[in-house]
Amino acid sequence: MSKDNSWPPHVTVAVVIEDKGRYLMVEERDKLAGGLVFNQPAGHLEPGEGLLQAALRETREETGWEVELTAIIGASLATAPNGITYFRNSFAARPLRQIQGAVLDADIEGIHWLTYEEILGNSARMRSPLVLPTIEQYRKGHHYPLDFIYIDEPQRFQ
Repeated sequence: MSKDNSWPPHVTVAVVIEDKGRYLMVEERDKLAGGLVFNQPAGHLEPGEGLLQAALRETREETGWEVELTAIIGASLATAPNGITYFRNSFAARPLRQIQGAVLDADIEGIHWLTYEEILGNSARMRSPLVLPTIEQYRKGHHYPLDFIYIDEPQRFQ
């Protein structure tokens, strides 16, 4: 069996934040495509970090907002054009407060509160094919309790 550098899948988190019919989206520079794309606050799970911690951290780093996670939307598996497979864990959250003076990740060009219609109008500029379906899952009521799956702080196997 040959070694495949695109496996195992990269574990990521994404957060759908909705307030009064608008969704908090990031506009970020896509290094591969070379242009600006839209995404939910999202990113990779870091070593020693739990899924909930990662979702909160990525939201803070990419938007400058503190949020409260309210539900699990679902999990997705997708393979990018570069052959890397991503296992994405999506969460719903409500905004708590914008952090004054927050410094955003370098690739973030802007944060926007967009209506669903505005998101649809920019559907060709989504970072991945998972962005819009995740919002649609949220809109259909895919809101599962955070304890739906067992989420714990990473532990060492003894």
